[in-house]
Formats: sequence, C-alpha cells, structure tokens
Amino acid sequence: MILHHYPNSPFAEKIRALFGYKGIAWQSVVQPDIMPKADLQALTGAYRRIPVLQIGADVYCDTALIVQVIEALHPTPSIYSAGRSGATDTIAQWADDTLFWAAMGHNFKGAAALFADLAPEQAASKGKAFADDRAAMFGGMARQRPNDATGAYKLYIKRIADMLEETGNSQGFLFGAAPTLADFACYHPLWFTLNRVPQRAGIFDATPAIRPWLDRMQAYSAAGKALRTDLSPQAALDIAFNSQPLAPLALNDAIFSNEHGIALGTQVAITAEKFGLEATVGELVAATPTCFTLRRSDARAGTVHVHFPRLGFSLKRAE
Repeated sequence: MILHHYPNSPFAEKIRALFGYKGIAWQSVVQPDIMPKADLQALTGAYRRIPVLQIGADVYCDTALIVQVIEALHPTPSIYSAGRSGATDTIAQWADDTLFWAAMGHNFKGAAALFADLAPEQAASKGKAFADDRAAMFGGMARQRPNDATGAYKLYIKRIADMLEETGNSQGFLFGAAPTLADFACYHPLWFTLNRVPQRAGIFDATPAIRPWLDRMQAYSAAGKALRTDLSPQAALDIAFNSQPLAPLALNDAIFSNEHGIALGTQVAITAEKFGLEATVGELVAATPTCFTLRRSDARAGTVHVHFPRLGFSLKRAE
C-alpha cells in the first residue's frame, strides 16, 4: 500500500494510525500541502485532497473509502465491533464532517504554530500561501465563525468523553476494549489540536478521559510510522505505469447501481460536494452502492482506475 500524504494532514493521521493498529507495512509518498500537486494529480486527475491510497494502478480517494479498502484487504483485527457497524459508520461520518470542521475552526486561531520552525519572513510567506490555497480549496463553503466553532468543539469533545465514561471504557475505546472506525475518525481532528496547535489544546482540560484515549490512539500511529518506508513521487508513478488496474474491489455485491441514468462506459466527471471542487474526468467502469470507479489515462501514470466514495461526491456526464 502506498499512501500519498503530508505530515500535518489530520485525515492522513487517521490512516497512519489505522496502519499501526492492523500492523500493515506501507510506503510513504510525501506530497505538497498546497497546490501545485502535479505528481498527485497525474494519478488522480484533478483531485487534490490528501490522503490518497495507491495500490498498483488503483487509486483510492477520500478516507471514507480508503478505510473500507484497508478493512476488505486486511480484515483482522477488524475496525468494527459485533452488532455496532451502523453506529460505527454513522459516528465516523459525523466525525469526518461535523467534528472535523468545528475542530479546524477552533484550531486555526493558532495556525501560526504550523510554521513556528521557520524564520519569520519564511513563516509569513508560507502562512500566506497556505491561507490563499485553502481559500481557493474551500471556495464559497459556509464555515462556522471561530468562537462558534470553539463552543461546538468543546461540546463534541465532552460527548466523546461521555461515550468513553458511560460505557465503562474510560481505559478503553468508544465501543469497548478495542478501537473501531469511530475511534480513528474521532481521533484525527483532536490529534491536530494536541500536536499541531498545542496552544489550543487547553480545550481538553475539562474532559479528563480524553487525554488517555488520545495517548492510546497515538500509540497506534507510532506503530504505523515504524512500518513505513519512503518512496519518491516518481517511483509511485512508475509503479502505476507498470501495473494494470484490477477489477473494482468487491466491497459489496453489486457492481452497477444506476441512480443517475448513466451507462457504464460513459465519460463522466466526479466532483467533491463541499471543498476541493476540481472534477476528475474518466470512463465510468463501476458504480456500486458505495463507490464510483473511473478509468483514465495519463502520460506519466499510464492507465489507472480512480475510485471515489458515493457519499460526499457527485457524478455527472462529462461536458
């Protein structure tokens, strides 16, 4: 497995910790945190968000899909507890959206900490470039004001702590003695606060159960990093070029679920619904109840299959 990521990415941290939990050796390709991302987009088309998982000539976008691919290929230990799959998926979706944006609204009151290791003039330049990039990435997306975000984030942290305490898991995880997808999804926004903007981490002080839980989750991340080997972006492109895409992974039984009235083989465009709105264009080769797959060709990457989850993405005919 090849993970395209960068160190400060909270969503990439979710996958790094998951690798550690499952004991999966992986290859690390560090991509830029702002545009341009020519090496990444040679694989994905126009898609720019991090992380991206590559397996040969198959490219998986968005962690909602990436975690399902990892679970299908490495089912032990599972990220689901018996009888809790629906609740686990629902909490994970809430965490990746609602919790994440509240956390970022709170965190970026202290965004200067991201560049604290740079000289002042470099920090100012990098900070402006980062802000300009994210403004373009978010477009007209509505976001909470910082003070509103902090209030919401504080309440969400308490609810996570309540889950740990109410189920008797103050020394465990959200659904028991082992972590589930819900833990990994709730973990990564809080990891960013604790490790990337520590001057904002006082928000955890009112919920004593949170820090020990974060420590347990960070131990999986440390284990994941120990399983990492580095790979250059060009080497990853060479792997894709010299591989053949596989048949779409059977995450469910149906390969074609046609809500759009668009036949397989049609040229289509897939776009994220909220941010990072660059469209990836290709031939629709699968549309399952949970994901879309496009076949596309690139001079550097060769022929690849690019996979997107249905939730959070829209599909239409290419113009």
